[in-house]
Amino acid sequence: MADFIRTYTGRHFFPTDPDPALFRVEDFAHALSLLCRGNGHVKTFWSVAEHCICCAKEAAARGLSDRLVLACLLHDASECYLSDVPRPFKQEMKAYQALEGRMLEMIYSRFLGSPLTEKEKRQVREIDDVMLWYDLKYLLGGEEIGEEPEVHITIDYRVCPFEEVEREYLEIYRQYMKQSSM
Repeated sequence: MADFIRTYTGRHFFPTDPDPALFRVEDFAHALSLLCRGNGHVKTFWSVAEHCICCAKEAAARGLSDRLVLACLLHDASECYLSDVPRPFKQEMKAYQALEGRMLEMIYSRFLGSPLTEKEKRQVREIDDVMLWYDLKYLLGGEEIGEEPEVHITIDYRVCPFEEVEREYLEIYRQYMKQSSM
């Protein structure tokens, strides 16, 4: 049995010993568009990629920098190699958290030029938490804790073919990479 996974783009990727040169946004877009949020405990399929797209759009709607829009888009990119783990369980998995944190720093360094600052991490986390509140309310239909947070975008929870989600993820990435290069 191999210690690597074969990615969508055909790379042999070692999740426990990641090589940043092997990261591909195409792998992020493809794998995350096929991973269901909430460990599948939702009323309808909603992918990790769709969640990331909403986070990026919310960052843009708030007028945040291109770097932060991209950080929001990429904030769950490590899950294309490690899978999505629900927060209550992830909080108990110290080794997973360490690996995820290290991999995200590598991803941000590779695609944004440097890891996020503490302030940037807080901004991404705030948007992630807002989107999680809506994901839980509308995908599970439950009563959420606390007041409804303000959101600057319209979230459409209709089921979309994964190819459309993958394409939109890549379009947002290319748009903001191009803008941030100017």
